[in-house]
Formats: sequence, C-alpha cells, structure tokens
Amino acid sequence: MIVELRPAAELASLEPAHWPNESPEYRAARTALLAEEIELRRHLGRVAEQRRALPPGGEVPQDYCFNGAEGSVQLSELFGIHDTLIVYCMMYGPQRTNGCPMCSAQLDAWDGEARHIEKRTALAVIARSPISRILDYAKTRNWTGLKFYSDPTGDFWADYNGERDADKPGYLVFRREGDGTIRLFYAAEGGGQIADPGQDPHNAPDMNPLWVLLDTTPEGRGTDWYPRLDD
Repeated sequence: MIVELRPAAELASLEPAHWPNESPEYRAARTALLAEEIELRRHLGRVAEQRRALPPGGEVPQDYCFNGAEGSVQLSELFGIHDTLIVYCMMYGPQRTNGCPMCSAQLDAWDGEARHIEKRTALAVIARSPISRILDYAKTRNWTGLKFYSDPTGDFWADYNGERDADKPGYLVFRREGDGTIRLFYAAEGGGQIADPGQDPHNAPDMNPLWVLLDTTPEGRGTDWYPRLDD
C-alpha cells in the first residue's frame, strides 16, 4: 500500500514555533529548515527500508571462536535469545597502548544504551587484544553494560574487517535463520574514499550520538576536532 505523504513544506508551516525576540527572517529560515529536516527524516526512513530489504547475505564461513569474560564462546552463541546480532570491531589490538579515542567515545555512549538495545537484538564488542587486556581497558572506561570478546586467532577479523591485524573499526549485523544458518545481513562500508571535501568519512546515519548532537550547534562537528581519552 502506497501512502501519499503531504509536502514537507506544508507540514513545516502547520504550527510554526515562535521563540522570544525572533525576527521574521529567523522564523522564515527556521521553518524552511524544518521542511528539510522532515525530508531528511523521510530519507532516513527510506534508506532503512532499503537496508531491511537487502537480499540474503553470504553465509559465514565458520562458527568463529572468541574469548569472553566467562571463557570460550562461538559466534552462534553470541546471539543468545535473539536472531540478530550487532558486532562492533573496536580498534584495540596488541599494537595499541590505549584504545582508539573515536571507538571509545562511541562505546561510552553505547554502554548506557546496551540494556535497551539488547531488548531487540544481541550486541557484542570484539577486539584483537587478549580478553584480559580488553576487560581491563573496559574498567578504565567504566563500561559495565557492554559485552566484550577477543578474537584470538584473527580469523573473524580477517574475514570481516579487512586483514587479520587491521587497525580499523567495523560495524556488522548478522542474522540467524530458522535452520541455524548465520548470514551477514549488513556491514558499514566505505573508508577514506567516500569522504566529501573537508570532511572525514562517516556513515549516515552516524552511529555515535556525539556527532548528531554537535551537528545541531553553530560550530558543527568541525573538521579537526576529535574526542580524546582524557576528556
């Protein structure tokens, strides 16, 4: 069933807000911006619908083995009671003294949301360092809601994050079918080659609410500011 949507500009003008001492120019510009925000919301919805309509992805080559806080665990076990699993590949391999500041800032936000996310889907954070090192780092960040795992062999990393010891992040979504078959449903793609002029490469929508909030400010996210581990 196709639902005909009302024009965004029409919706934006239905009940315009009015703030103290605003000028007519501000109100006109803000209402025009609201129309664009409505269009953006609709576009994000269309992108999400297109993502959900992806054909079946490739079957995983093996039931990868990870190390967790409670010992060895396989990929199939990370799903728990769910049939969908989100995996974040954190940049914290043995070559790193500390975790990646960008990954850490993102996981700072996710840690508080994990209990809500896990009502709908399983969520796991994987890194290439030994599990004891990963858990120690999690303690320094006061992460208590996320589940962490080590990829000791690098087999998973090699298949789903470029190279066995690649120092880069990854966002992956896996789906378990009724017969137990596990397939990749979605993975964030692109790198430096997808960046627009004056910007770092980033996905849309951003997975880190840090950037979403900064995008609403006069200064924006900027081009050379990044979170630091000591912020």
